[in-house]
Order: sequence, then C-alpha cells, then structure tokens
Amino acid sequence: MTGEGSFDSAEEDRDGEGKNGPYDPSSWPPIRGDYRLEDPESRIAVVTLASHLKAERSAIWGPCKTENLGVEKIVANIIANSNIRFLLICGDESKGHLPGNSIIALYQNGIDGDGRIVGSRGAIPFIENLPKEAIERFQRQVILIDRIGLVDEGEIERIVEAYRDLSEPFPEPPMEVVKKRARRPMDGPSSGDAAFGEGFILDAFAWVVAGPIDEGSPS
Repeated sequence: MTGEGSFDSAEEDRDGEGKNGPYDPSSWPPIRGDYRLEDPESRIAVVTLASHLKAERSAIWGPCKTENLGVEKIVANIIANSNIRFLLICGDESKGHLPGNSIIALYQNGIDGDGRIVGSRGAIPFIENLPKEAIERFQRQVILIDRIGLVDEGEIERIVEAYRDLSEPFPEPPMEVVKKRARRPMDGPSSGDAAFGEGFILDAFAWVVAGPIDEGSPS
C-alpha cells in the first residue's frame, strides 16, 4: 500500500479536473506506491504489512514494511479520501520494523515533540513528513481493525464486504498534505537524498524528485 522506495506524487499519471467531494479523482491517491486501487467509494482500506494478499472491493490495498515512511504514506493517502472510514491491518508483521504495531500506536497515541510514534516498538518510528494536523485527521477519520497475522484471503474478503458500505464519508473535505512535484536548485545530494545522474536527485525529506533549474528560470 505504500511502496517505500518511491517518493513521487501520483498526480502526474492522471488526467481530468478535480471535483468537489470526498476525494479528488484527478489526484487520489497522492502518493505512488506498491498498492492496488479498487473502489475509491469503498469505506475500507487494507494494509497487508509484509504479506502480499488480495483485498478486492476495498478502496486501496497493499503492503507496508517500514514504521516511518511506509506509515506516513498510508496516512497521507487515507486522509486524501474522506470515503475511507476503516483501516484493516492484516498480514504478517515486518520483523524489526513492526509497521502494524506502529500504525496502531500512532492512531492511539500520536507522536511526541521529536516526531517519535509514542508506544511504537519499531526500530525507527519517526514521523518527519506529516504535520500534526494530518495525524489528528487520521485519528478522527478512521477506525482501525487490528487483525495482524491474518493471511486468509477469504476472511479478509469477508471483512471488506462487511465494512465497504458501512458509515457515511467523513464530514470534512479531503486533506492533502503531500508536497507536489517541484523543481529546485540543488548543488548536490544532501543527507537522505539519492542521486540518479543527469542532475536529478530524489529528495527524501520533501518527497519529490528535483531536477536542475536552468539559469534564469523562475524559482
């Protein structure tokens, strides 16, 4: 559901104008990742942790293997669609990282002043790319269904069917907190960046791929 290795906004892959409503079909989900889109009107999203399982007829489903960037991307994609009111956490935990435990801890406890997920047992459970308001929105918008360890796709399908039409959309507009693709001048990669050659750098902290700006172009 997250695709921790990719930081690009997904908006450039879709055409069409945004519409007023529970989600913007031209920009949802805002973060690319290793997920499958099913029904954006569905009330339930599914994260399968370290397992690769199907969750058809959910809004979005896929794995999450890290307790920091992976968790951030789940939150960002969910709060950008007000239709999603439930999050099923299933599949096997990613050992050491414990993203399932970290999602639950974030939902229950939030973060401390340093961005650490309070109560998480993950190795590096820090939220660095989301504002406090996004976490609070996540806590208000969804109800967690904790089925960590569940790998039976038949049972997952039953849970999805039970919740996919339950409840009304969250009564607030979709919240997009992702920094859009941008070009910015960079002398070289900084901490957390990765160089791809030809002057292109993946900025891990800004969630964007930045290219060189021609001299005289507007910033």
